[in-house]
Amino acid sequence: MSDTAALIRHYYDAFNAGDMETMLSCLSDDVHHGINESGKVTGRDAFRHFMERMNRCYRENLTDVVVFTATDPTRAAAEYVVNGVYLATDAGLPPARSQKYVLPGGAFFGVKDGKITRVTNYYNLQDWLRQVQ
Repeated sequence: MSDTAALIRHYYDAFNAGDMETMLSCLSDDVHHGINESGKVTGRDAFRHFMERMNRCYRENLTDVVVFTATDPTRAAAEYVVNGVYLATDAGLPPARSQKYVLPGGAFFGVKDGKITRVTNYYNLQDWLRQVQ
């Protein structure tokens, strides 16, 4: 396994363990985070605030994680299945009533000097909405 693949795997292992500090330690200080259909934020602190909201509103576990790396160690991608529970109503979304959902997702990564410099997540929002309404 390449160093890049190991870094991405470590990031997802920390996510599944609910270990936000380890997850954040995988990121560069100026990480660029592309949020599915919601814009972008920059910086580890902005990513922390995003994750705090996510952890308040959702409980998620990723399964079937496959990490893909390019020949160039500065780029990677991952595919996974999100298994979640919608815990608290998130702004502008349907009311939360502990609805369960399962949907495929993916992410693209930039990596430099052993840290994730970019993470852009994708999933089908319409599929998620159908499952929680």
